[in-house]
Amino acid sequence: MDLSGSVPPPFPYTSPIIPNFSVPSSSPSISPSPSLASTALFCSLLSLLSLLGITGNLYTLVLLLRRRRSRRRRGAGLTCCLMTVLVPSCLANSSPSSSPISSTSSSSSLHLQVLSLALADLLYLFTAPFIVYDSLASGWAFGEVGCRLLLSLDLLTMHASIFTLTAMSLDRYRAVAHPLRTSSSNSSGLLRVGLAWGLAVALSLPMMITLHLEDEEDQESQLCVPAWDEQSSKAYLSVLFCTSILGPGLAIGALYATLGRLYWVSQTQPAWATVSSTACPPRAPKPKVLLLILGIVLAFWACFLPFWIWQLLPLYQPDMLRTVPVGTQVTVNRILTGLTYGNSCVNPFFYTLLTGKHRRNRQTLTSANQLCRKSSPLQ
Repeated sequence: MDLSGSVPPPFPYTSPIIPNFSVPSSSPSISPSPSLASTALFCSLLSLLSLLGITGNLYTLVLLLRRRRSRRRRGAGLTCCLMTVLVPSCLANSSPSSSPISSTSSSSSLHLQVLSLALADLLYLFTAPFIVYDSLASGWAFGEVGCRLLLSLDLLTMHASIFTLTAMSLDRYRAVAHPLRTSSSNSSGLLRVGLAWGLAVALSLPMMITLHLEDEEDQESQLCVPAWDEQSSKAYLSVLFCTSILGPGLAIGALYATLGRLYWVSQTQPAWATVSSTACPPRAPKPKVLLLILGIVLAFWACFLPFWIWQLLPLYQPDMLRTVPVGTQVTVNRILTGLTYGNSCVNPFFYTLLTGKHRRNRQTLTSANQLCRKSSPLQ
């Protein structure tokens, strides 16, 4: 994603609200475009990232959909088994938080969230061919509908990703800190994913509504630009920074700090300290699953935080870019654009590892419950 134009405008600051694409320039003494070799390299690397990312995210989607279909086929037999055998055993020897029902529901919720992340990455990567074309051509060539949809899609997918990651981190925290009160049913997981996308749509609507086509000074081509002034742009971008980076960052940081404390307590507290407690104590977090989720979050921040700094810098410190050549600004803008697409390219590896690790944990938990049934006096 790139909220600034690939070509800087005549103002001393970079217009922060034209995702990925060109903005007008009226500085004939300074060529706003980098060399042809630089443009060709940027387009080649972006095309490669897009191809790898689309392939990886499609693989993730197919893999998760196959697993969901496989679980549905086993659903009837599992329900019968739970009703006739597992329920008495669990009542005698296990807590509700460790039952296969809770484990399966938690896995289903996680898979829904990973599907949401992969879909957001996929939609974002589909905008790469338009960026490549816009970098090689002059003017906007996709009409006003394309202007509104393609540019607002950047904001939509960015917020959908970070909101889903926040919900995923919250689910991990609730599963560890409050296992008995954790609700991880299909409907609740779908509700959280739907809420994440709904909020993302609401935040991208101002961009979609205000974008329009304007004729260039030569009247030979058109540009896709928003209909607001510098102050409005500053306010809107500040809100987006808070909703996509600052707010979720503080929330996720607080959740993982609490999980780290719970993990430390679980490793250092004596076993007899919680035996007499009638309430179900917090479960020890599974470090590998938590680290994989944290890895996805850190990768998002590493790829998008430099981009956001670059967008907000000319708004709050416009004098800092006055001495920077226009060609350098374009190069930096392209590097940061490629970095955000690189995030969507590497994410499928995290998704595959995360769902595979969570699946193995669920199988281990199911095996433990089977051993519990075999040793139960009710059997």
